[in-house]
Amino acid sequence: MDLVRGFWRKHRRKILVTTTCLGSGYLLYKLYNAHTRKLADLERELANELENDEIIKTQMKAHFENIQMIADSTTLPHAMRHLSSRIVEEIHVSSIMEKLSKGKGTLTPSEKLQLWNELKILSFTRMVLSLWSVTMLSLYIRVQVNILGRHLYIDTARGLGSSHLLEELDLIDRDDEQKFLASADYLASNGMLSLISNMQSAVKEVLKGKQLKDVLTTKVLEETVIRILDVFMSTGSPHHWVDYLMMAQDATMLPSDTTTTDVPSSDSTVSKFHLLITETREVLTSTDFTNVAEISLKSCTVALVEEMEKQTGLATGMQVAKLLPQIEKTTPEISAEPEKNRFLQLIRDLPEVQLFFTLLYSNMPL
Repeated sequence: MDLVRGFWRKHRRKILVTTTCLGSGYLLYKLYNAHTRKLADLERELANELENDEIIKTQMKAHFENIQMIADSTTLPHAMRHLSSRIVEEIHVSSIMEKLSKGKGTLTPSEKLQLWNELKILSFTRMVLSLWSVTMLSLYIRVQVNILGRHLYIDTARGLGSSHLLEELDLIDRDDEQKFLASADYLASNGMLSLISNMQSAVKEVLKGKQLKDVLTTKVLEETVIRILDVFMSTGSPHHWVDYLMMAQDATMLPSDTTTTDVPSSDSTVSKFHLLITETREVLTSTDFTNVAEISLKSCTVALVEEMEKQTGLATGMQVAKLLPQIEKTTPEISAEPEKNRFLQLIRDLPEVQLFFTLLYSNMPL
């Protein structure tokens, strides 16, 4: 016992220091080990988050490309064919030209003048209306695609935060998606008659001082078309032209089949479609969209007049009466099939249009 006490007295300091070091070392080891495990857990969580981000991006890209494919291969071509046929059906230019052709030698001067004036109004109406309709419809469909893409992002991100598996997420109801894209036919099916009437009023106002013998140059024709568009767009309430492109906001809340009143419609389906339409209207009535639409219309007007200049002597001036047949020859090119339509390609390639839709798709608050 004395030996132990002596050893303790002699080596107490060393023992305490050694014990303290060993204890501290063990504690540091435990802390380091815990910290290492925590870092490993964080790294795994980060890896999982990155993997989820990649899954989100992959699904976003796949779904958005699918929607884009539907728009380019189905929605836009169908809408353009429908639009073109409706314009031809409702603006009867060919019948007047036929009367003029068959009436040579039999029509009185006043009858002939009246028919020529009708042809002047209808030809300009058809040309400017085609230009406006194709431009606005192509922009409208692209707005639809980007809004669907935005909803895809939001629904996917929210879904990953829940207990649902990503594969089980129904990001956007397919019926809503198809119904929303099908609304691109509203212009041709529902808005055409009032659009023609108001566009024709704008044409009459701008052309009331122009006679059949007046000479138009490239610059004057371009200014005339732009003036007609300005009068049309500015007549009536602000953004009145949106009502030609899409149904009234309240109409989206009505059930699609009013005969089956005993089966209540899905509130989520109705509200989802209503939300899509509401967002679309908000975009169309925004200042940014109005600016993009004006730039697109101006660019297409310039391209149209340049095309007519190549085929006629418009650069040096041409009488209105001689210009009308050329207008009729060129106008169908405006609403040609998308793959052959240089005006649609022109709109897609405009830097302002590309920037607008890039910002529209990327602006996705959660």
